[in-house]
Amino acid sequence: MQVALVGVSGYSGMTLYALLKQHPAVDQINLYGHAGSQPVALKTVAPMYQKETAVIRPFDAQAVMAQNDLIFFATSAGVTSQLALPLIAENFPVIDLSGDFRLSNPAQYTKWYHRAAAPAEALAKASYGLADFNPTLTTYVANPGCYATATLLGLAPLVQQQLINPNSIVVDAKSGLSGAGKKLTPTSQFAMVNDNLQLYKVNQHQHIPEVMQQLKKWWPAIPAIEFTTTLIPVTRGIMSSIYVKAAQATTTATILAAFEQVYGDQPFVQILPAGEMPTLKDVIGSNNCAIGVNVNPVTNTIFVVSVIDNLMKGAAGQAIQNFNAYFNFAPTTGLPTLPVFP
Repeated sequence: MQVALVGVSGYSGMTLYALLKQHPAVDQINLYGHAGSQPVALKTVAPMYQKETAVIRPFDAQAVMAQNDLIFFATSAGVTSQLALPLIAENFPVIDLSGDFRLSNPAQYTKWYHRAAAPAEALAKASYGLADFNPTLTTYVANPGCYATATLLGLAPLVQQQLINPNSIVVDAKSGLSGAGKKLTPTSQFAMVNDNLQLYKVNQHQHIPEVMQQLKKWWPAIPAIEFTTTLIPVTRGIMSSIYVKAAQATTTATILAAFEQVYGDQPFVQILPAGEMPTLKDVIGSNNCAIGVNVNPVTNTIFVVSVIDNLMKGAAGQAIQNFNAYFNFAPTTGLPTLPVFP
């Protein structure tokens, strides 16, 4: 099988390229860059691939469809809404790691991403690939965002089984620096990130509407969430700390049973025993999500901690998981299930 990849020079794109190189069903990876650009050797934009002979060629939709079985976009917001339309028109398989097709409402995309949305008829053809819930995938798969993945996996059993007060969801999410991409900004310099914590996009993060879109599909009664994001001085990883009020008095054992019921057969979601909470080291380098649960009977609060590697489960790893589902490969094919430690 031959697959195409646009955006190999970014962190998610590099991670995806490495996973595809090890995937047993992938025989050839064809790399593409900006339309109209000159071909460039991969090793010139990704020095760690000095022994690779791959070349990044200019994007051409017709060439992509003629030479490949599927295309991955690991690009910034605003790119696939322009490049992918000919592929959508031909129902060519796409897995998109950007946010351009996650939101079904064009007005919501414009509000949160501050740019023009893809045409409504194109958005309607996309499916949201939250992979651990075995979604029905269309030929255009919108890969979920990293914060959204960690948060939705942490909330799903509570929301689906209506175990909480729908007005009470508070999410305190923290991410390593690689989640911001390679572009240097004043807040991403070493002097600002090291020995520091930085709140950003408080209740304005672009992953909020996709979280809400999915939560409302599970339970329309949820009106909104409180969602805070913090940049922490680590390279990769997301920790989503979730606080909700229980609908009625409950116990940690009861809530853990609800999580086990939902995720018991999912190879990438690990529910920790009572009294244990996950750390980033539990998942870094793997496609896993580790979840810990605790109930405070005094405050009637359910506390959930959900951790993922933002470049794996939050991006490239989940993209491969969706790739496996689309072509009916085993879910774990080509994906690491053990973290890198220490």
